[in-house]
Amino acid sequence: MVIEVNQITKRFDSFAALKGLSLQVHPGELVALLGPSGSGKTTLLRIIAGLEFADEGRILFDGADAGDRHVGERRVGFVFQHYALFKHMTVLENVAFGLRVVPRERRMANADIVKRVHTLLSLVQLDHLSGRYPSQLSGGQRQRVALARALAIEPRVLLLDEPFGALDAKVRKELRRWLRRLHDEMGLTSIFVTHDQEEALELADRVVVMNHGAIEQVGTPEEVYNTPATPFVYEFLGNVNRLDCQIENGAVDIWGARVTAETQDGTHVPSGRVAGHAYVRPHDIEFTDNASAQPAIVRHVAAAGPTARIELEMAGIPHLIEAELPRQRYLELALKAGQKVMVAARTARVFPAK
Repeated sequence: MVIEVNQITKRFDSFAALKGLSLQVHPGELVALLGPSGSGKTTLLRIIAGLEFADEGRILFDGADAGDRHVGERRVGFVFQHYALFKHMTVLENVAFGLRVVPRERRMANADIVKRVHTLLSLVQLDHLSGRYPSQLSGGQRQRVALARALAIEPRVLLLDEPFGALDAKVRKELRRWLRRLHDEMGLTSIFVTHDQEEALELADRVVVMNHGAIEQVGTPEEVYNTPATPFVYEFLGNVNRLDCQIENGAVDIWGARVTAETQDGTHVPSGRVAGHAYVRPHDIEFTDNASAQPAIVRHVAAAGPTARIELEMAGIPHLIEAELPRQRYLELALKAGQKVMVAARTARVFPAK
């Protein structure tokens, strides 16, 4: 199903949660709404579900306006962060709930309901726990029950609000992979909200980066990470070093890399000298002896795991610079705190300061 969000605005008293936001989600896509708290992610998800209503704009499902449809008429499966399972019901009855509240004339026979629930529980690998109650399950198991319940109504779209936020890191990682496989097997159109960058980049076909009720960038995980459209996306998505700089006639030298400045709105950078901000990812810093390299002093090394993180002090920069090296390269260099080194930037992006 195609979901179109056209110029949606939503206010809560004087606070604008969404500001004329537009987005299209294609059939079978898994799209992540990513951003900090208060960016409007959950508000947008709830408007798509019919749990909130926009002040302006339209929501279209396959070209049809869904704005006046009750939440039950939209055939949307919704999974909440905190499961929202009925404590007094067994796993089987929790999953069956949406099927049992259908009007009698459209309701499946009880035997068919039970059969469908067992099929779904097998899909989420929990059929052997159908007689247990939520309190007898782990957090990961409860979230899978919540997902099975959302799927029971055969939704046209699946919406997930921070679905793994209440789980520990190991369980979260396992469920992310499991959800991606399930999504692909069922061919659903899915949208999930998260503030976890790793989660969005690992799971989604496309990532929608939001900030203050507006969209900063939409793209594949590779696009939003490797070519951020704005300084906000750079700073929010992954580690990055921000350097104050002076742009001379539209360009600046960053540790040996000649970088053309970019503007967020596509206009030309003013000629002459203007203030700017340069962004360099830690893994784009190389340790080298070439002529354009800049001196630095190693202040701290964290070498646990496959990547070593090195903090560097550089003249004229009031904060430490973070670099990352593959473990083998780190061992070759044998870096120690206090060591003098030469570094260069493989690549950088520069934006004029606002």
